[in-house]
Amino acid sequence: MRRRGPLREDLDPSLAQAWERLSAAAPYAPGTPLDEVELLALDLETTGLQPSRHEPLSFGLVPVRAGEVVLAGARHLPVRPRGDVGESATLHGLTDDRLATEPTVAEVLPEVMTAFLTDDGHRRVLLAHFAQVETTFLEDAGVRELGTWLDLQVVDTLEVERRLLGAQHSEMRPGAVRLHACRARHHLPRYRAHSALVDAVACGELFLAQTATLALRRKRALLLSDVLER
Repeated sequence: MRRRGPLREDLDPSLAQAWERLSAAAPYAPGTPLDEVELLALDLETTGLQPSRHEPLSFGLVPVRAGEVVLAGARHLPVRPRGDVGESATLHGLTDDRLATEPTVAEVLPEVMTAFLTDDGHRRVLLAHFAQVETTFLEDAGVRELGTWLDLQVVDTLEVERRLLGAQHSEMRPGAVRLHACRARHHLPRYRAHSALVDAVACGELFLAQTATLALRRKRALLLSDVLER
């Protein structure tokens, strides 16, 4: 993870404006009823798992609010990397020639930051499956391009599933909390993996199924604090 510093003085105006809006937006109080919270399901395809060595290749984004995955707000943002895609292309199909004319991370980042904003001035909660990948790559991109970043609120469907399984099983089987396995457990269809937008939608659907189960177990409406990682 890159160290945060002061905001760069040579920022492109679109980056500076997007950052100003995002940093000014209010996070949700942990005690907010979950059905009043807007989340942004996010998935990244990358050249690897280490931000210090690897790069994002595409962002998949879809809002989740009031018990709905808002497909009208879904976005897929391919990214042209600084280096080669390498062997990662065998997983996601994003090749060097396919990405050669796409925008850079710096050009995509304003749209990503804007996607975190709600109409009423809140900052959407980041929703991801094994969210460490999304949070570390997003922070690295922010620090690299802006000079700084902020701590987003995060809900990780992998961790929510672990809590649900912990109430039923004493041991976790290998692969039990992979996205497709979690979806199958909640009777959701299996989608094609390694497409950022498809995986973001899959994560959003899983979250709705998980929270429905969790609310039934707790016999009450959920609060953001019931699922919030940070």
